[in-house]
Amino acid sequence: MRSIVVLVIILFTQLGIRTEIQAQNALQDSMINPPSKYLLLDKGLQYRITKSINSMYDFNFPVAERDFAVIANQYPEHPLPYFLVALGYWWRIEVDVTKETYDKSFLKYLDLAIEKAQFMYDEDKTNKEAAFFLAAGYGFQGRLYSERKSWTKAAWAGRNALKYMELSRGEAEFNPELLLGDALFNYFSVWIPENYPLLKPVMALFPKGNKQLGLQQLEEVATNAFYTRVEAQYFLFRLYASEEKKPYEALQISEYLHTKFPNNPYFHRSYARHLYTVGRWSESVKQSFEILDRIDAKQTGYESNSGRYAAFFIAEYYDRTAESKEAKKYYQKTISYGEESESQESGYYLHSLVQLGIIAMEEGNKSQAKNYFKEVKKYAKRKHPSHVAAREYLKKNKL
Repeated sequence: MRSIVVLVIILFTQLGIRTEIQAQNALQDSMINPPSKYLLLDKGLQYRITKSINSMYDFNFPVAERDFAVIANQYPEHPLPYFLVALGYWWRIEVDVTKETYDKSFLKYLDLAIEKAQFMYDEDKTNKEAAFFLAAGYGFQGRLYSERKSWTKAAWAGRNALKYMELSRGEAEFNPELLLGDALFNYFSVWIPENYPLLKPVMALFPKGNKQLGLQQLEEVATNAFYTRVEAQYFLFRLYASEEKKPYEALQISEYLHTKFPNNPYFHRSYARHLYTVGRWSESVKQSFEILDRIDAKQTGYESNSGRYAAFFIAEYYDRTAESKEAKKYYQKTISYGEESESQESGYYLHSLVQLGIIAMEEGNKSQAKNYFKEVKKYAKRKHPSHVAAREYLKKNKL
């Protein structure tokens, strides 16, 4: 149930729903501002800030935040530098969204960005840049609150995000940035009722989307936007991998992102995962060992959640090459990392328990095998493939 609510909350907030607010249409059509009015459209600033944004996505936060501080000094009343710092904290969170270590810092800088944007908007209700930052700020707030099950706060943030998303429309040069919200709405407004029929009545209240158009729009943002380009690429490879069943397209994007931002742990483990998915085992193992080495070296952002992925891919490789001793070692590492990151219900954790149970049976250690299978039953839902496998092994071997 939680996953359904999270999807809806994210849709209603971060993704920027296109609810029609007819009473505002005439006002929006009249909001025509010269491009030079907006800092977001300053090509000179974009040129200067490119290195800083790349540093942020590459997890070099000291360099990025030092540069953002320079921008804040130059434009102290503008929301842009504060929003970028907040985005950096979001990527720290994204590595393992169950951890709340960076929540306060993330919300602090979002609040600053919202405060600056609100002042700009109060001064000029036609300022679409201010509305853009208000929509983005409240949208990211809603996404975090939904992850933390703070549904009332998430809904409030979502309502504000929607309000300002609508008001930020109408500036042609903003289109590549604003199109991300439209793209995700088009896709998920169709995907949600397809996968969660109970939500069809809710989604019927909103305009009808178009999944194929959503993907095309994401590709356009991924190619043409400046500030939202990487975010669009992130959504694209996730959708290609999980929903569109296009593993090679997902691999292509994740390989590009890992190459461009080699120190981003999320992109790194995604690249390893997509290599594993398409059967490029040796390359996946190479990347996975590198992830484990970076965890041991305590490199920024590399932690137990990424370790769980990497150890599992290595274990699977050794299992397929009949190197039982090494497979057992890395399945055990998967379990260890999974417990550290409190991911006992994840598929990798559960599958590793099953495989360790099988290895224990092969070694003649029925008592240990029984313990592994019972652990699977403890954490997995009854219909989960791992739960089914554990029950069958327990029954077949009379454990």
